[in-house]
Amino acid sequence: MKIELKHRFNGSVLFSLETENIKLCVQAAVKSGADLGGADLGGAYLGGADLGGAYLGGADLRGAYLRGAYLRGAYLRGADLRGAYLRGADLRGAYLGGADLRGAYLRGADLGGADLGGAYLGGA
Repeated sequence: MKIELKHRFNGSVLFSLETENIKLCVQAAVKSGADLGGADLGGAYLGGADLGGAYLGGADLRGAYLRGAYLRGAYLRGADLRGAYLRGADLRGAYLGGADLRGAYLRGADLGGADLGGAYLGGA
């Protein structure tokens, strides 16, 4: 099936691919160097996904399932991660400046060297 990753505000297609699920589509987008800034990924199942170095600035990841995801060095400035499940996620060196992590589940997540300047962490 064709999966399209769209911008959260204007609905423009950021990346599309014939694949089985959104996780494979997002990984392919990241691998190709696609700009997923502002992507609408709210509630997406991305458990164990390899998103290292991804550009997800301003993306909507509210309620996304990211258990064990590899987000090392990812750019998540201003991303909405409210209620995201990040147990065991690798966020080493990720840029989370201004990201909204309220209510995110971070148990076991590795945030070593991550930039959390201005991030909202209430209830995380």
